[in-house]
Amino acid sequence: MGVIEEVYEDLETEVEFEKFEAAVKDKVEQMGGLADEETAAMLIAHELRDEEVNGIADIEPGMEDVKFLAKVVSIGEVRTFERDGEDEDGRVLNIEVADETGRIRVSLWDQMAAGAEENLEVGTVLRIGGRPKDGYNGVEVSASKVEEDIEAEVDVQILDSYRVEDLALGLSDVNLKGKLLDTGEVRTFDRDDGTEGRVSNLSIGDPTGRIRVTLWDERADLVDELESGQSVEVVDGYVRERDGSLELHVGSRGAVEVIDESIEYVPETTDIGALEIGQTVDIAGGVIESDGKRTFDRDDGSQGQVRNIRVKDDTGDIRVALWGEKADTDVDLADYVVITDVQIKDGWQDDLEASAGWRSSVTVMDDAPDGASGSGSSDQNAAATSDQGLGAFSGDNASSGGASSGSTTDTTTAATSADGEAVEFTGTVVQAGNPVILDDGTQTKTVETDADLGLGDEVTVNGTETDGRITADSVEVHTGAKR
Repeated sequence: MGVIEEVYEDLETEVEFEKFEAAVKDKVEQMGGLADEETAAMLIAHELRDEEVNGIADIEPGMEDVKFLAKVVSIGEVRTFERDGEDEDGRVLNIEVADETGRIRVSLWDQMAAGAEENLEVGTVLRIGGRPKDGYNGVEVSASKVEEDIEAEVDVQILDSYRVEDLALGLSDVNLKGKLLDTGEVRTFDRDDGTEGRVSNLSIGDPTGRIRVTLWDERADLVDELESGQSVEVVDGYVRERDGSLELHVGSRGAVEVIDESIEYVPETTDIGALEIGQTVDIAGGVIESDGKRTFDRDDGSQGQVRNIRVKDDTGDIRVALWGEKADTDVDLADYVVITDVQIKDGWQDDLEASAGWRSSVTVMDDAPDGASGSGSSDQNAAATSDQGLGAFSGDNASSGGASSGSTTDTTTAATSADGEAVEFTGTVVQAGNPVILDDGTQTKTVETDADLGLGDEVTVNGTETDGRITADSVEVHTGAKR
């Protein structure tokens, strides 16, 4: 056995012996006789040990040049840029490659970019050499050498259409079909270069899960053309990470299109009776209370809005605060709703409360699952507001007007009159002024009164309630009852 074979035997590498031997002879020739075959073989082996990685998952920023085998899963477009002090523009093409351990973006420069644009195809297996670095979406590799390996195989599936469970960080050119669960509003922001950007969000689900979709700039206005419950297809999306969760983004190349296809989404929800403070969960149930929307002033001078509903399943019920644009969601008594990414907090009177913010989605389902508490028909909804006070749902929380039973002075007692309902309501002032907003721990009421009330006052109001607003005839402040 020659010296080259001996060095190769001690080297654990996927490089074939013939290529190793050829590299050794090239090294001897390059060094002009300054190194014999043994020395050159040791040099090549040292380079391979430093550079060869077992898989993409082993690549980290700060490594010297790495070498790895991967399959091309997507190919971007060539972009040009100006180089400082040079007349000729530079070119770069980003590709996504994958192996059995993960995916990574690889940047091809100048001549490599031009060659890849003309000849490279999705599914090609490449041997890649380059330097890892921190990129926008995690680790990227700036390639110094790329060559096709027609004999090697990489067990990675190339999909024409993805499901939510198939998504992974770094994927691009993603087509995904799903049911539209929620739509947000278009928001504007200022970029560092002084231009104005636009962004909006959707939430979609399929049989394997759900994901938040972010629409940028000219695509942001698509939210105004879409409605919850529609089946849609995201075209040419790309996967990013935010706050530890994957999101599907849509830019100028992408689209969201309505499709004529029935797509099932079955949420995995947490029983309301099992909720604990500090959790972020998905919940579902029937709406047994629905308060009006109210506005408030933030410390920065801007105006916010919130609306409270109460949701009940077979295990219990909970008040849900819908903040910001979620307060505008069309939710009524007897609707069956699925609310995702709610934070469980400590509410009034040591009761739990669910907070639905910007990451949450609020979806009114066409049909509740069989046996679900709160699945109401239109006849039940009518019964919820009838003067018989039977409520739309059976159970301990069904009472007149959908209010929770079990309280005494803090519940609303009503006698129907021609101009409204004569009511008595006891609660704590959570917004002073005129109108005043009272909260009794289970519901809020808007009260028109000239009485001088302060935040935290506990008061009893008698008056007439019309369209959810009480016109006060008398207001009694309970001495010392401030929170």
